[in-house]
Amino acid sequence: MILGEKIPLIEITGDERTRGQQYGEAAREQIGKSIAFYREVAAHTTKLSWDEIQTRARLWMPVIDEYFPGILDEVRGIAEGSGRAFEEILALNGRTELTYGGSIADEGNDSCSSFAITSEASGDGHVYCGQNWDWLSGIKETIVILRVHQPPKPTIIMQVEAGQVGRHGANSAGLALCANGLGRQFGKSNGVPSPYIRRRVLDSANMNDALEEIFKAKQNGCTNLLLAHKDGVVISVETTPGRHGWMYPTDGILVHTNHFIAFVPPQIAETYRPTYSVDSLYRLTQIQRVLKRSKAQKRSKQMRHLIATALSDHFGVPDSVCAHPKENVPLHSRYQTVASCIMDLTNGDYYLAPGLPCESEYVKLPRNIYDSASA
Repeated sequence: MILGEKIPLIEITGDERTRGQQYGEAAREQIGKSIAFYREVAAHTTKLSWDEIQTRARLWMPVIDEYFPGILDEVRGIAEGSGRAFEEILALNGRTELTYGGSIADEGNDSCSSFAITSEASGDGHVYCGQNWDWLSGIKETIVILRVHQPPKPTIIMQVEAGQVGRHGANSAGLALCANGLGRQFGKSNGVPSPYIRRRVLDSANMNDALEEIFKAKQNGCTNLLLAHKDGVVISVETTPGRHGWMYPTDGILVHTNHFIAFVPPQIAETYRPTYSVDSLYRLTQIQRVLKRSKAQKRSKQMRHLIATALSDHFGVPDSVCAHPKENVPLHSRYQTVASCIMDLTNGDYYLAPGLPCESEYVKLPRNIYDSASA
């Protein structure tokens, strides 16, 4: 299936190796494009050859296997199905850690804007969450919607770069994950790349298990993980290689962008400045300002329109909530909103706008979040 003739919907089932093979075969073209793009990015940002990148990617295998037993079988299956080397798929699942700063990311986190609205704050009584996914323009043609049927674990629907095992989305247990980078890095170590942590969260059957996966992970970078549950529980966790911070909705609304809000890690407290993405400071308030009108939207269609308005905000454009590409910037470092999503956790509808939300219609995915049947 194709969403708006732009983004493939890929459904996979079976054991880890079988799921990976199905995924790799269905996304063969997109995986090839992704590898070609990150080969170029790595050459500009790290001066490393693609062979060197693949060699470094193998260093993650012990920590990945310890944190997430069995997931490397899925990675091997993706490689087999797509006709690529296992190490290349490993590299795609550590693209930030490898392509910025050599061994881990110094910058280059996903500069996204995430939100959640509880039933108390929404006029239709539904629970909503979603985000603008801001990343490099060159990956637009590599995005796929992946639906993973994996009993007894929940079925997952998520948006990923082709070849990745996890990013953001929702599962049939009513749990959703949105994520946005926090820029400043410290404590360089051979930690678990973020796609594996996010996949473990989305594999979780409840909020408790999801939080445990976040807090037990040893990671490299700093990322905010926004968790929302269909029952209206919302928690945003600012994760770092050291301690974590967390925050809850105010008047039923929680918005997070790309700077520390709950706390500033002690390792960087004396020198911290949100220079990674200073527009984060006003993107946050622009979204909040619009979403405060949620209570007045009595119908679900009105709620989605309001959320789409917030995610299409152009204050400060091109450095706006709806982030437009800067055409004078080289492709390997040109950022934009590559996709935008709205998830209704009450009725299970998942809406996606490919590319810039100001130019694309939010299309409802043909699969409901709570449809746990096999493809």
